[in-house]
Amino acid sequence: MKGFYLLTKKYWIFALLGFILVLLSIIPIRLAIASYQAPQPQAFFILGGGSERESLTADLARWYPSLDIWISSGSSPNEIHKTFQTAGISLTRVHIDCRAVDTVTNFTSLVNDFKQHNIQHLFLITSSFHMPRAEAIATIILGSQGITFTAVSAPSINAPEPRTHILRDCIRSLVWLFTGYTGAELKNTFN
Repeated sequence: MKGFYLLTKKYWIFALLGFILVLLSIIPIRLAIASYQAPQPQAFFILGGGSERESLTADLARWYPSLDIWISSGSSPNEIHKTFQTAGISLTRVHIDCRAVDTVTNFTSLVNDFKQHNIQHLFLITSSFHMPRAEAIATIILGSQGITFTAVSAPSINAPEPRTHILRDCIRSLVWLFTGYTGAELKNTFN
């Protein structure tokens, strides 16, 4: 009986790992389909954390006058409006969302809005030191929803982020993918 129990447990573990592997293999397929269906970006998505990101986007937005601008927890709304008004960008194009508390929630708080607006391709804008983590999270969260991205980095003098931050947020993104839970509530517990 004990042997049967161990054998059954072993098969359940393999089945679970196989299921996760199949689900994760869907992400590259969904990214490829999104890239085919929307080869050009349809909106700007700025990860909050620096006014240089907003300034870069304001400059780029002049070249793409039909694209809306989505900002997740950036500078204060007044500063954001001033940056875009100074650049001659209509504020009707600017969507500010302040729900995010960290990089993972930058993505999870807006992904449904992107889907509701039928956005399949985004310009992803953040600082160069932050881009590797942002791309990893975007691949999991946006990719799982059939949204691809084109990365645009704002220059930064900061050192690249540690790989442990990237790994931690990839795990959090996978947990969100399977449970809808980001773990953001635990942030203050471990700081």
